[in-house]
Order: sequence, then structure tokens, then C-alpha cells
Amino acid sequence: MAAALAGGIGGFAVVPANALVEIDVNKGTIEPLPIAITDFLAGDALGAEISSIVTADLRRSGLFAPIDKGAFIEKISNPDVAPRFDDWKVINAQALVTGRVSKEADGRIRAEYRLWDTFAGQQLSGEQFFANDTNTRRVAHIIADAIYERLTGEKGYFDTRVVYIDESGAKNARKKRLAIMDQDGANARFLSDGKSIVLTPRFSPNRQEITYMSYESGQPKVYLLQIETGQRELVGNFPGMTFAPRFSPDGQKVIMSLLRDDGNSNIFAMDLRSRNTTRLTNSTAIDTSPSYSPDGSQVVFTSDRGGRAQIYLMGADGSGQNRISFGDGVYSTPVWSPRGDLIAFTKQSGGEFQIGVMRTDGSGERILSSGFQQEGPTWAPNGRVLMFFRDSPGGGGPKLFSIDLTGRNEQPIPTANYGSDPAWSPLLE
Repeated sequence: MAAALAGGIGGFAVVPANALVEIDVNKGTIEPLPIAITDFLAGDALGAEISSIVTADLRRSGLFAPIDKGAFIEKISNPDVAPRFDDWKVINAQALVTGRVSKEADGRIRAEYRLWDTFAGQQLSGEQFFANDTNTRRVAHIIADAIYERLTGEKGYFDTRVVYIDESGAKNARKKRLAIMDQDGANARFLSDGKSIVLTPRFSPNRQEITYMSYESGQPKVYLLQIETGQRELVGNFPGMTFAPRFSPDGQKVIMSLLRDDGNSNIFAMDLRSRNTTRLTNSTAIDTSPSYSPDGSQVVFTSDRGGRAQIYLMGADGSGQNRISFGDGVYSTPVWSPRGDLIAFTKQSGGEFQIGVMRTDGSGERILSSGFQQEGPTWAPNGRVLMFFRDSPGGGGPKLFSIDLTGRNEQPIPTANYGSDPAWSPLLE
């Protein structure tokens, strides 16, 4: 992990929270904010690299419209001096980012930025971050998060990672490996060797640890993997097959679906310290894909106990099981937003696969994306963006995409090979 330390940069008045430049992310339609992001001053190409990463992060969010550098009038030569605001207003830059990158005596880099409200003529924020030279991308993501938060009032999501299934080879002999990357597709690396099929990786909410399924024993078993050390352990040697593991919000439990010999699938929770297992459902149906609410008090899951797969809620102890989805089609892979306000899901209806969200009581269902075959939504840690995977008709394999809650900003996520089953990490520390 990066050694990144933040400290405010003073010297100019800071505009209060009700500044002219801000984005209301709760509006139905959001007009992207024109923002100018200058190349950070540096003795080498590092400044331009950090600036370009910040620009790409903000552009992909759909909330910002970075202005082409060719339109810039003023050339920033000292980011500590207030810019010529009129030069930025004339190109409609409502916000301006300037910065500098330098080398410390101990070899670390120091990256500084200032965010300006060009129409108010004041500084909105300014910070500096330190990191070793292998973590320059993280510094850029952290700066983008700081700008995002200052202008929207919401936490950013750029300094995060995504674990997913890398798929390569012929369709009838697909190699599936655990892989991890930055949220923008950079710094991808493998976490497994591809000798066994792996599925459904999921992040721990408070550690650099994932849970996933592997067929290495011939049947699907649930494992824990420490990302940084590679240490791995079997969660439990249950009879039958285990599916769809997820962590509890405190990271102390794993909830999963176990398939018994009678063909029924029920939901169980395991305490990772004591290894005690608690059965939460006891039906003659297929209950699967459990996901905790952010406070850990409830679980959302799917069940076909009513004839076809629908979404149900229950208490974390299995009490009060009740159905909340009543739309046409078949529902799967529900996952609770980290904000606690929405549940994302996959739905098959009208010959299409759809990614949608609903309120936690089942009301307000909205479809964000429809396609030939797409599924597996996962939330960014701020609860504003989803990632999922999609296959195309006659296509070679699945690809990863992100989409915001408006459904208007869908973005492809670059991967070296095919990619499926993404899971978004919390913000890194």
C-alpha cells in the first residue's frame, strides 16, 4: 500500500460549503461540471501523468467535463499564486485544478494540488500527499477523490481496487483466474494460477482479504485469501456444495448458500473466529445469493419458494423472511448498497438481462442497463456507481462495465482478457 499522507495547503481563503461551484448528485439529471485540470508542474513527465489520471477519473464519473488543454489561455507557472481567473472564466471553466510534483530528500514524491472556484475567485481546497514512486497512480486517485468530495459532498471511489475473474482461452476450455486491478483497469495482476475454476470473489469490508469459490477439490468450496501475502485457507469443509459467499459488514462472518443432497439450497452464516455455523433458512426451495445490509441487521437473498426466483429480506438471524420483489421476470444476485438505501440486482425479463436497483422495501424499481447477457452488479464504496459484466451475442466472452445511478453514464472497464464477477473494494487506507 502507498505511504500517502495528507496535509492542507494554506495561503488563500477557503470558500464555505455553500460555494458557487458544487454538484447536486441527488438531482435526476446532472449536467457535467466544466473543469480545467492543468498539468502538474514537475521536473519530468510525472506531473502530466498524475494530471491525466485525475482527469480520467473525474471524466469517467460522468459528473465532470474536463476542458481540452488546447483551450487554456493561462500557462500556470506557480501553483502557489492565484491564477488569472478571467482567463479561466472565458473558457467556462467553473473549477480549476493546479498542482506540483516534487522529489523529497528521502526519495518519496510529494504531490500537491489546489482546487479553485474561478467565478468566486477563491481557493476551494488544497492538500499535499507523499508516496513512494511505485504508488504514483494511487496519489492521483486520492487527489481525484478529494476533488470529487469537495465538489459533490460525497466520498469519492477512485482509490479502490476490483477483484474479478480473468477469463482466457477457448470458450469450451476457458481458464478462469482470480485477478485484481485498480478501479480504472490499471495494475492488473493474477491471484490464482488458473489450474482450477474460481468464481464469485468478494472483498472483506475492512481487510485486504477476499472470499471466493474454487472447484480444485472437484466440488465448489469457499476459501479466504489474504491479497498481499497470498495466504489462503478453507472456510469450512461442508458436505455438498457451497455457493455465493459474502462477508458481513464487520468482516467477522461469511454468509453463503449450501446445497445438500436433497437438492435444496439454504443460507448459512459462519463466524470466522469460532467457525460456528448458523442456518438461516430452512426451505424446500433454492435460497441463495445472500448479502448483508450495511449495519449487519438484515440479509437480502433470492429464493424460488414462490415458483420463480424473487428477492427476499430477513433478519440477520433468519427471522422475518418476506418477499420484496414482485415484478415480471426472474431476479438474482441482489447486493445491498453501502449507503443502505438501495438493493442492486440482476433480472431476466422479456428475453433480456437487466441490471437494476430498488429501494429496500422493493419499491421504486429502476432498470439501469439491459443487454443480451449481463449480471453480477457490485457497488462502488460510495453507493453511486455499479460495476457488472456483460457478454454479447456471438461474442467471445464477458467484459466489465460500470454505470452510475442515473443509468446514463455507462463505461467499459479495460481488461487484458475477458472479465466477469467483479467485486469492488472499500476505499484503500
